[in-house]
Amino acid sequence: MRIPRNLLAAFRSEDTFLMAVHIDPDGDAIGSALALSSALESMGKKTFIFSRDPVPKYYRFLPGHDKFSTRIKEIRKKDPVLVLVDCNTPARAAIDGYSFRKSLVIDHHETERDFGDIRWIDHKAAATGVMIFHLLKTLRTAFTKEIAMNLYTAIAVDTGTFRYSNTTSDVLRVSGELVAMGADPNLVAVNLYESWEYKRFRLLVMALNTLEVRNRIAMIHVTQDMFRETRTSAEDTEHFSNFPRMIGSIKMAVLLRELDNWQWKASLRSRGGLNVARIAEKFGGGGHENAAGFKITADLKVVRELLFKAVGSSKK
Repeated sequence: MRIPRNLLAAFRSEDTFLMAVHIDPDGDAIGSALALSSALESMGKKTFIFSRDPVPKYYRFLPGHDKFSTRIKEIRKKDPVLVLVDCNTPARAAIDGYSFRKSLVIDHHETERDFGDIRWIDHKAAATGVMIFHLLKTLRTAFTKEIAMNLYTAIAVDTGTFRYSNTTSDVLRVSGELVAMGADPNLVAVNLYESWEYKRFRLLVMALNTLEVRNRIAMIHVTQDMFRETRTSAEDTEHFSNFPRMIGSIKMAVLLRELDNWQWKASLRSRGGLNVARIAEKFGGGGHENAAGFKITADLKVVRELLFKAVGSSKK
């Protein structure tokens, strides 16, 4: 994996860093930022981690999760170098109204912009966590058990625990090294997949009852009324989009989550040759070939029809 020399030089020469992750952070963003922060601090650096949204409760088993802050203004007073982790635009991290003397980008999403003084974007990387692993190896920082846990979780989340097509030999080699360093695969799996609250199951059942299948596309949705009835929140829908994808004949699964009246967040998951990042781009979003998303304001029925039409045209 080729790491830009000027990126390595920046991490070696600068003293204060702010890691910022994307809105609604997932395991890759959280684990990668925590691992990078810990490694830089072992080099004598000062680090901060910013997320507009709190760390979801099912990722709070990760060591150091309480290092995240939602107070960007206080951090900026320290004059840090900005490091966008697992995203490549300030808007995606909800910091587009702020300026920094230097900005670095470490990301693997297919949809990218030209932000950043130094940019390292590798579309072929299965997870940002894989990139951070190779970065820390090159910087020759120590790998603690905590760093190993965070990076293993980052990689596990973005590979579907090694079930997705982005699971390469490098992914398995890196993950094996992290386990040898102290990462606990069972602990990660239990926290991600076997620690649901009953109310989350109720929400999933409601969502699956909205299932519509058409032309090998499976679509479900979650409304604000469902959240209120089950006393759940948006973070409880993590992984919901993967359930319709289990249907053997399906090429793409869609989860529509209501943000507010008439506004929806669409999460797209595919397999095979269907590039959902390109579909998401049509609606102003983006992501990976097999996992992407966007926001849209429209009636639910309209959103559904727009998506069925967009997917149909993308196959031509």
